[in-house]
Amino acid sequence: MGLLASRDVFSWLLVASVFQVSTVAQASYLCTAYLNISYTNAENQTIVFREEMGLYGQDSPKASVVGNVYLADPIYGCEDDTVYRRQNDSRGWIALIQRGNGCTFSDKINVAARKGAIGAIIFNDNGAENRVIQMSHPGTSIVAVMIGHLHGINLAELLVTGVPVSIAIEVGKQHGPWMSHYSVFFVSISFFIVTAATVGYFIFYSARRLNSLRQQNRTQVQHKRR
Repeated sequence: MGLLASRDVFSWLLVASVFQVSTVAQASYLCTAYLNISYTNAENQTIVFREEMGLYGQDSPKASVVGNVYLADPIYGCEDDTVYRRQNDSRGWIALIQRGNGCTFSDKINVAARKGAIGAIIFNDNGAENRVIQMSHPGTSIVAVMIGHLHGINLAELLVTGVPVSIAIEVGKQHGPWMSHYSVFFVSISFFIVTAATVGYFIFYSARRLNSLRQQNRTQVQHKRR
């Protein structure tokens, strides 16, 4: 292999490494969600408040939706036999689901979508207070946001007692770019593999080149002795 060909191979490895790392390390933007919540309490008072308490999922459309909220039964909303005790109206509605119970975010969101929901609000595990994460839920199509556990429990308690709750989910602020810990892990592994391959090729080529030079020297010495 000539010097020009070796440079071409080295350049190809370098380009491949940059492409692989940039592909794996695609950053996503964090997008918060405002929730406009309204309901009528036991004293017949209409309560309306707006708070930036949600975070759009990584695979969610960054869009606004509005509708009445219905609680998943069972609350984790994992299986197709999940029930949403909603009225028969033509308006869109939003599912309220708790995180956990061994199924993925995609499972929960798709079950709600098959039941007719236009959006899904997933509230975090017990003990997480009002912390949220950016959910990963490939293969879904409806708006999906996460809210904190305490916010979710408050909404669930209202719904369990029969209080109708309406929520408008609105697009909030964008922050980023951001990479999940999975992306960082794969970027690190990819960089290590490509670097190792490049160094390995360089060592192999150098050893082969050195061996070729030694053979040429031996041939020249033999010719001189004849």
